[in-house]
Amino acid sequence: MESQQFRLDRELRSTMKANLASFERVTADQPGLRAAAVAIAIVGAEQDDTACFLLTIRAAKLKRHRGQYALPGGRIDEGEDTEGAALRELSEELGLTLAPDQILGQLDDFPTRSGFRITPVVVWGGMNPDIKANPHEVESVFRIPLQDLLHHEVPRLHYIPESEHPVLSAPFPTLGDEVFAPTAAMLFQFREVALSGRSTRVAHYEQPTFAWS
Repeated sequence: MESQQFRLDRELRSTMKANLASFERVTADQPGLRAAAVAIAIVGAEQDDTACFLLTIRAAKLKRHRGQYALPGGRIDEGEDTEGAALRELSEELGLTLAPDQILGQLDDFPTRSGFRITPVVVWGGMNPDIKANPHEVESVFRIPLQDLLHHEVPRLHYIPESEHPVLSAPFPTLGDEVFAPTAAMLFQFREVALSGRSTRVAHYEQPTFAWS
């Protein structure tokens, strides 16, 4: 499975769109959660047509979750829909402006310990997007090959005394580091649903204590 290569081509786009269309997503309806959206943006590598997703490190000046790995995203503004919010945040954080017809689908809502209901939106970013990270929001941006999601240690589970549920993480070889839930959980579900066509749920996984506030 790890040897599988993903190319940014029409076949990959068609497969992901079909898998997401047949997926029955679950919403989170816990009271008090603030609505947010993130974009799982699929783009080409800088040097070839290797399919990648965009991952950021949040700027050190931010009030919440500064310095943590994250997908581009944020709160849904009043009067804004989920997909519109994901596209807006992608443009604001990375300068990547995409049309609504480049949206491939959505995954399950993920309720976070910090009080958000995050909806992941999968979008097709294209081969050579002009990415310009906003320094006020993003410290670094990475293109992680989709192949990294197939690493044999994804997902990795950690048991902590503060919760009965395990924390999910994903070590990405290209990054040389480990990403934790909620970001890792959403990316794991993306792998399962969009790439493999499996209806795997992830909202029950715990987040590390450093992400609880």
